[in-house]
Amino acid sequence: MNEELLLRQMPHSVEAEQSVLGAMLIDSRCIPSVIEELRGDDFYLDVNRNIYETIYGMFNFSMTIDPVTVLEQMRRNGVYEENRSRAYMLQLMDITPTAANVMEYVAIVRDKSLLRRIAETAGELTVLIQQGTDSAHAVLEVAEQKIYAIRQGRNPKGLEHISSVLVKVFDQLNLLAASDSEIPGLATGLHDLDMALTGLNPSELVLLAARPGMGKTSFALNVLLHAGKYSGKTVVFFSLEMSREQLASRLIASEAFVDGKRLVTGKLTDDDWDKVSLAAASLNKTNILIDDNPTLSVADMNAKCRRVDNLGLVIIDYLQLMQAAGGKSNGGENRQQVVADISRALKIMSKELNVPVLCLSQLSRANEARADKRPMLSDLRESGAIEQDADVVMFLYREDYYNKESENHNIAECIIAKNRRGETGTVQLQWLPEFTAFSSLERRHGDDEY
Repeated sequence: MNEELLLRQMPHSVEAEQSVLGAMLIDSRCIPSVIEELRGDDFYLDVNRNIYETIYGMFNFSMTIDPVTVLEQMRRNGVYEENRSRAYMLQLMDITPTAANVMEYVAIVRDKSLLRRIAETAGELTVLIQQGTDSAHAVLEVAEQKIYAIRQGRNPKGLEHISSVLVKVFDQLNLLAASDSEIPGLATGLHDLDMALTGLNPSELVLLAARPGMGKTSFALNVLLHAGKYSGKTVVFFSLEMSREQLASRLIASEAFVDGKRLVTGKLTDDDWDKVSLAAASLNKTNILIDDNPTLSVADMNAKCRRVDNLGLVIIDYLQLMQAAGGKSNGGENRQQVVADISRALKIMSKELNVPVLCLSQLSRANEARADKRPMLSDLRESGAIEQDADVVMFLYREDYYNKESENHNIAECIIAKNRRGETGTVQLQWLPEFTAFSSLERRHGDDEY
């Protein structure tokens, strides 16, 4: 029995690995196709992995690839074995008469690699369970994260050579150069804001904070509606405060340009009914998903989003209503620490899902005591960790909210207080109270032209 344990090996196919490498050496034309499908850690044997990674690096730098140049590069990389490498290279070419079937060999190597990762994950989970230090909920979250990483084709170990990262960067630059869009990220529908932020970008945590009544939810629904209609992606809205029906009514009001009060009371004109019908038809064509469960944690949201196909954006309304992973916290637990844990988990979620996560947040009352009531980063409620974790922090401010006689009637300021991709500053928006919506500020006066 002990001998069986010693002989038991992880799934792999020596023949398939050797055939892939042999095909790459005898016909370099197949190398681009192979590199699209395999990574170095897909090879089980060290000697095969070293050869593949050498070829991979040479390909990235457009070097000539043949047995002689590969051996020389292996010598420079310090993976050349004096009495073995040359003979092994000849063996690889000898057992591979043609490169015609290389993609079949690639499929076998990938399948065995996938089985190894599943086995490794199962082993790690077994150890975690046997330790008995984590709850079932925590172990389940770890399991889902690891399986999701495998499904996405990412290495759970997380280490990746800079050469492969550079390839991804150049691929992204080529896509941006070929695109007709002015911005690389997902558009919010508010042109000036899109120009300032370059859109909402993958893996970014975007925080929108304001005092109650400033229009946080309206802003979020604006972004949700535009992304749902024009991005071609599925967009998800987690509402911990309002019901699905309330949100749908507000989306209809924004889309149909029907007075929200008439929509709530049902006192609609014939013209309103026509607009509502058209708006509903338009919304039906979008991929907008809404969840109004008020007890969700970040882990719950992450798990739900992993199962969404073609995910493009996640919006959460709002941070202070969220629960820590594992349910409600103890009464004596530091709320600042809970919020810090939640904001960190949100940032991890945005990176893991590789989509922008727009999270709404309440502000403290600190700005109420100042003469200039415009929010600042120090006003973020309950935790400075939110400021640290977020890639973008925006505040909504309306002067006429505090001063009814203000000249800036229904003009909102979107204050970009933090922006890892670019500059900070203020973007003015038009507030449309009857539709509970925002729009780009229209310049109705041509004073500058005279």
